[in-house]
Amino acid sequence: MSISESTAERYTLADPDVRLMLQVRDNDAHAFEELMLRYQNRLLSLLAHLVGQRDLAEDLTQEVFLRVYRARNSYVPGAKFSTWLFTIAGNVASNALRTKARRREVHLAPHASESAPQSLEAIALAASGLMPTRQLDKAEMCAAVQQAIGSLNDRQRMAVLLAKFEHFSYADIAEVMGMSPQAIKSLLSRARCNLREALQPYLDRGAMINGVPAESAAEQDSIKSNE
Repeated sequence: MSISESTAERYTLADPDVRLMLQVRDNDAHAFEELMLRYQNRLLSLLAHLVGQRDLAEDLTQEVFLRVYRARNSYVPGAKFSTWLFTIAGNVASNALRTKARRREVHLAPHASESAPQSLEAIALAASGLMPTRQLDKAEMCAAVQQAIGSLNDRQRMAVLLAKFEHFSYADIAEVMGMSPQAIKSLLSRARCNLREALQPYLDRGAMINGVPAESAAEQDSIKSNE
């Protein structure tokens, strides 16, 4: 799809990162280094949550920047730089997940990244709309959230992370994922329902012990001791 001059000019004026990328197009190495500094940790965090392996995410982050550099000569700003960059990241992550699936090495529960500006726990709870009804141990919460995030399909996980982690609008997420804004709205709604369904029992009752919620099990033991 061709990009009009007016569109390119609009994004150039509005987005300082677009202006940096245009300098990269002119072979400015310092501009490329600046973009890497601005986005490396964000990309690494997102990719780690998407593919579930920190070491793989590090390799994929480098691949994303390599693709950006290779595409510099043909770059024309048709979107915010972050939208363009995360579109590339989404494609790279999808390719990596397909490769993992073919090798039967898929890890369903992504691991939280230490470099994330927000914790994965906060992202999942914000997306689900739930609030804890009891004091939660951090390790327990992390395990429960990883399981909940892992229950989402790839598209739902990507949409949730872009919405809550990068604060992308429906329109921005739609552009990254090649879907309509209305479809993204529906996708996020389903993701929120799935997260709520996965997290609600844990937040209400606690970890499971032999198939019985921990707090319920404790109550049953107390009743038996008083009989």
